[in-house]
This record gives sequence, C-alpha cells and structure tokens, in this order.
Amino acid sequence: MRARKGFTYGVTQEELRRHNLSTLLRYVHQHGPTSRAVLTASMNLNRSTIGALTADLSSAGLVEEELPGQHLGAGRPSLVVVPRAAHVYALAYMIGVDFVVAARVGLGGQVLDRRELYRPRGDYDLEDVMGHLERFTGELLSSEDIPPGAFCAGVGAAVPAAVRNSDGMLRFVPNMNWDDWGDAPLGDILHRRLVETFGIQAPVAVGNDADLGALAERTRGVAVGCDDLVYIVGEVGVGAGVIAGGEAMSGHDGYAGEVGHMVVNPSGRLCRCGARGCWETEIGEPAILAAAGHADGRRATVAELVAEAAAGDEKSVRALEHIGGWIALGVANIVTVFNPSMVIFGGLFGDVFPGIQGQIRTNLLSGSLGVVREGVRLVTPGLGADSTLIGAAEKAFEPLLADPLGFVSAMAAMPAPSSRVP
Repeated sequence: MRARKGFTYGVTQEELRRHNLSTLLRYVHQHGPTSRAVLTASMNLNRSTIGALTADLSSAGLVEEELPGQHLGAGRPSLVVVPRAAHVYALAYMIGVDFVVAARVGLGGQVLDRRELYRPRGDYDLEDVMGHLERFTGELLSSEDIPPGAFCAGVGAAVPAAVRNSDGMLRFVPNMNWDDWGDAPLGDILHRRLVETFGIQAPVAVGNDADLGALAERTRGVAVGCDDLVYIVGEVGVGAGVIAGGEAMSGHDGYAGEVGHMVVNPSGRLCRCGARGCWETEIGEPAILAAAGHADGRRATVAELVAEAAAGDEKSVRALEHIGGWIALGVANIVTVFNPSMVIFGGLFGDVFPGIQGQIRTNLLSGSLGVVREGVRLVTPGLGADSTLIGAAEKAFEPLLADPLGFVSAMAAMPAPSSRVP
C-alpha cells in the first residue's frame, strides 16, 4: 500500500475502511479498553476517522464507549473503547487424552465460564467426547450471565493431533483411539451438532493444541511482541507450535511441529506411531513416571515428583536429571533448526522446567553452534494451563476480527435453524 498526501493507491476506500475496522477491533481485543487518543496514535489516523470507525463497531454491537475512570489535565477526556465481552463470545474446546474442557470466552480474551472433566487415561471414542462437549455447551449457553442479544462469534477446538489445514480433518492422532479418531472431520461434526442442538451457526475452527498454544502466548501471553518462538507442550505425547517471522509455521498441509516423533534413540521404546525411539517415548509422561518408579498414572504425579526432587529425594532427583538430558537434547535440536528467540515449555514440561532448566541451558551453549542458541529465552507459559484453550478461542474469533462488519452482516443474513435447545 502506497500513500501520499492523503491518497492511497491500489486499495479502494471500502477495502481501506474494512482494514481499519479490523485493525481497531483487533487492537481492543488484544489490549483491552483503549482510549480514542491511544488508538489515534497507534493507528496513525486522525481523531474523526477513529470516531467514525468506533461508531460503526458500536452500531454492530461489538464495542462500546465509556468515560475514563480518571481524567487528569485540562480539556475534554478521551472516550475509552471497550470490547463487549459479555455480548460477543466464542466457544472454546480443549480435548486431551484424559480431559475435556469447554469455555465461553468473551471478546477481549476473558474466560467468562468454563466446564471441565478429568478422568483416567483411556482410548475414549469420538462419540463419548462429543457427548461431554454437548453437555458442557448446553450448560454454558444456559447461564443467566449471558445478556439478551449476545451471540457466538465462532467455535474453536484444540486437539493433540495433526490437523489438515484445508478442512480441519484429523489425520494423525496416535495417543487417542486411532480407529475412531483417525480421519475424523471434527470441524464438520462439531458444526452439525451445534447447529442441530443449539442453533449456533458460527464457523468452527479446529487446530493442533501446540499451534494454538503458541498463538495464544504470542497474542496475550509471555510472548507478546516476539516474532520467533517455539511452544513445546507435552502430556502423553509431545508437540510444538512454531512461529517464525511473526507467522505461524504450519507446513504444507498443516502438520508441522510434530517434534515428539523425531527419532532421538533408534534403539529406544516403540512409539504408538509405529516408529522406535521417538522423542516423546523418552520425555512424555509415561517416561517421566517410569524413570521415577511411579506407575499409577495419576495426573498429580509429575508435580509430586518435582516437589520430591526439590526436597532432596535422591531417586526423584536422578529421574529428573535423566529426563532433563533427553529434553535438553531435543530442545537443542529444535533451537538449532528454527533459531527462535524464545522457547516456551507448556503442559507437564512447565512442571518439570524449574528442575531441568540448568541442563537445557548448558546443552544449548555447548558445541560449535552455541552462537546460534545463546540468545534464546527459556520460559513457561504466561497463560499457564489455559494457553491452548485461549488459543482455540483466538482461532474462533479470527473471522470476526478479519472483517467485523462483513461478518456481522453475514451472520444476520443466515436462515434460522430448525432446532434450538437452550
């Protein structure tokens, strides 16, 4: 886009207006309540244009304006633009091998309501998980906290799977019931059931859990402003979300980041993917528990192991050192390949990170490629265990943020579904 003396070449006025509406709404979505003065400065537009854009978004029910809580100095106070979090929300789902989480997330990123189910590990089939999501959704939508006129702007689901970019198809789900989950059109299934049961016509987006964790941390977590990062998440399996040059690296079909299945020990354990010695067989939760002599598989066991090691228990200390060596090996390889400025350790790696960060740092700085690795920051998620859930909501909001007025108009023009259950 080239501009000179107020004229823009190659872009129509409508396209420019759509771009500016998107930029403004995205700003208040990510930063929260923002004064018109700040928006004017950050978007490099004049006050009257900001006022007109805000009026359009307000008329569409997406934002509202308030007087600032405090005003210092002379002159008329600048109105504050606030996202209408209670009125515009996304449904976010997080599916794991032993848990299901559903939440209603308001525009602006606040979790307004949530439901959770944690249970023993098992190969739960797709219909079982869909049943829980449907029940949770009904509870979320029947809340008395939802004001009249509120609407669902999108639905996002995070899954520990290789998800095809083009249609949200689950192509590789090694740590769940493969016969039932493999090649499942999860997006289509969710959309159909949400329309039929609840009358929700909003678009549905499905993404890999690590990719969505990386998105959330860069949008509103520890990596805000970071253009090159790797988000590593682990439970039973291990995956990574990669952002390079400010853009998500998804690969040809969307399957990039399956770092848990890079072979690090050819003579190691057989992996559920069929290969031997995958990284996740050496650092996933079963490997951590086995190294410490635990076999009960309780969710709290890894945290307890870390606490025991911190208290000086020799067996736990040795187990963490053993696992830390394998984690350090894989992280060094990842950093060498992608040269990120930040590596975020999510899931169970956030629990073990305090006890192994010294090993990882030492391994990163060893060898002739230490210069490539020396500037990387090693951190845990700013959003804690909710990174993936918030990432699912961010993906759900994207169509609205990309074209606010066009999206609202399209949603209003949709025919009413035949069935609505509160």
